[in-house]
Amino acid sequence: MEYRINTDEEKRLLASLEARTDTDALRMKRYLSMPDLSRTSTSPLFELVERARKTPTLSTLDNIIIPEIVPADISFDLFNFAADHPARSKSDTYYVDDKNILRTHDTVMWYYYLQLPEVKERIAKGESVGTVCYGKVFRKDEIDNRHMNVFHQFGGWFLQPDSKGIMPLQELKKVLTEVVEGLFGKGVEYRFLDDTFPYTDPSLQIEVKVGERWIEIMGGGMPKKAVLKNMGVEGYNGWAFGFGLERLAIIGMELPDIRLLWSTDPRVTAQLKLGTKYKEVSKYPAVVRDISFIVANTFQPNDYFDLIRETVGEDMAEEVQLLDKYENAEKFGADKISYTYRITYRSLNKTLTNEEVDQLHKKLEEATKQVYQAQVR
Repeated sequence: MEYRINTDEEKRLLASLEARTDTDALRMKRYLSMPDLSRTSTSPLFELVERARKTPTLSTLDNIIIPEIVPADISFDLFNFAADHPARSKSDTYYVDDKNILRTHDTVMWYYYLQLPEVKERIAKGESVGTVCYGKVFRKDEIDNRHMNVFHQFGGWFLQPDSKGIMPLQELKKVLTEVVEGLFGKGVEYRFLDDTFPYTDPSLQIEVKVGERWIEIMGGGMPKKAVLKNMGVEGYNGWAFGFGLERLAIIGMELPDIRLLWSTDPRVTAQLKLGTKYKEVSKYPAVVRDISFIVANTFQPNDYFDLIRETVGEDMAEEVQLLDKYENAEKFGADKISYTYRITYRSLNKTLTNEEVDQLHKKLEEATKQVYQAQVR
């Protein structure tokens, strides 16, 4: 069964966001308007979802589509995130207002699924329940060829009454083996390692061997009884897992840059097929520029990465590296910090001239001054 959760609160928040013209609002509206590649039939992320959903265990589960704007307390408090967890910070998460955020993880679907009248009825009858969920998530992040602040996750979970016995971790490993072999083929080499998550215990991660390297691809565990109780469910146990679709696509096609997944260049899109090793259409040369500035000590690097994306364009900034950060109260003032970043400009579609990059970099310098009242050196 497929369920789509539409809330009046999300509609109200979207309308409020639409009426705003501040920088944060414009940023979030842009991210929300980006296509969901996990539901775009021409995207390899869609193909990954289809493969996962066809694995024997997951094919029997429901599918739920949840809001992209969710209450922070549901996202963090119900899932036992520590009070000082970095995800709660406005430097890591996009806050629509003081109480609502752009969803940071697809695990929040546990709450929405358990609120469905049909699911409540099945639980009241002592039946097993389970669902998958996938789509965009949003986190403030650095700029390099493996990270974007809008990406996609796929998650699944299953609950059964305690009267059927406490489900062993081995059952989750069996499910994850199905998923991994469904995505990578039965010949894939993989291993399980212990891990820690706020909402599962015991927890694990799974790694696959790519060439000579082991790469983490997904995590999972057994939902904590306390977390289930937070959501009104007692006397149940089960398993849960989640993974990032971009990471699997990058591994499967040996993509050199995550931005390629959003490309509309037919020379690129024709190659974005799982099992096809990506061949460079053209490796355009990089142009490097440094920017140094003095700014208030309240400066947040993740916010600055967003400003860079918006000022020079997602398709122009390939990587941003922190070269230097230091304080000198005598020289800068007690509440000031000096930062130096190195920005690698590289277009996926053309060779950038020095003049073009100089214009982009000058634009970034001006935006840095204006937004942060920074002293560019």
